[in-house]
Amino acid sequence: MAHLFEALKIREVTFRNRIAVSPMCQYSSNSEGYANDWHLVHLASRAVGGAGLVFTEAAAVEPRGRITPQDLGIWSDTHIESLAKIVTLIQSFGAVPGIQLAHAGRKASVAKPSKGGKALDESQEGWRPVFSSSAIAFNKDSPVPTPLTREGIQEVINAFTQAAQRSLQAGFKVVEIHAAHGYLLHQFLSPLANQRQDDYGGSYANRTRLLKEIVEKVRAVWPEKYPLWVRISATDWIDKGWDIEQSVTLSKELKALGVDVIDCSSGGIIPGINVPVKPGYQSQFAERIRREVDILTGAVGLITSPEHADQIIRSGVADIVLLGRELLRNPYWPHVAAKKLGQEKVWPVQYDRAWL
Repeated sequence: MAHLFEALKIREVTFRNRIAVSPMCQYSSNSEGYANDWHLVHLASRAVGGAGLVFTEAAAVEPRGRITPQDLGIWSDTHIESLAKIVTLIQSFGAVPGIQLAHAGRKASVAKPSKGGKALDESQEGWRPVFSSSAIAFNKDSPVPTPLTREGIQEVINAFTQAAQRSLQAGFKVVEIHAAHGYLLHQFLSPLANQRQDDYGGSYANRTRLLKEIVEKVRAVWPEKYPLWVRISATDWIDKGWDIEQSVTLSKELKALGVDVIDCSSGGIIPGINVPVKPGYQSQFAERIRREVDILTGAVGLITSPEHADQIIRSGVADIVLLGRELLRNPYWPHVAAKKLGQEKVWPVQYDRAWL
């Protein structure tokens, strides 16, 4: 029976355990989207901390795809050098480096949370227009987005494909396509945001077309030996939205296109939804997709205790747990968990005295 500290091999990449650092925005880049010393220390610390996989935050595939002006970017070859330094350090400390590729769509051009998160215009470092599947604003304070034309859709597909190629040049071993949390690809998936009348809207087949086209193009340039992940919001938590049944069907189709792991989150398409938040509240989606699709899944959502994380793996709910806020509070959580669960010590030799 698998457990939290059992190694996992996906394609030709081996993860030393089933703990992943979930992608978490740091809002610490300059206006050109470059990684800097903060990203270097932040991500390398989690590798030293014992995680098996360390994801960057969402990296925007084009400038208009950033959430905030301070988002990390990978829309230019000039981003590769600073990311490559981070990759080298993550690997040197025993973890696998991963990158999440993203486009914010209608949720782009806002202030970072510490500055209030409100929509920004050109006079405030923001940009206009913002783009989406349809001309439906995220909330009353957001601008009405411009629907992407067919040419704009092709630009987005090309941007994700080129970002994957740059990720490979930087040395990443895992790419995750971000299709969750109300960002652009989720805006196409969900009927709550997608009211198009063309081949990219209306039916389930049309609403999933963009994501599947991106996956197909990315898989074509991403080496067969490396895993490809997709993060989805498995449900919008509201009637007439995206739901778990559609997520199961989509996961089957993504598996056929070469996706290896479905990272199962939820929500984010519209504000004000009553979500039943509690530890592991999203694990049910990872379990159902894993069971019905026979694909590896990642569980996320307020997973904080070693016992809970271990049980998720041992009971077959998911194959990997992704921790966010808990790894912000304690980068060395995997070491603490190993001791608590009676697993072999993974603490760096430099920190041996911590066990005394």
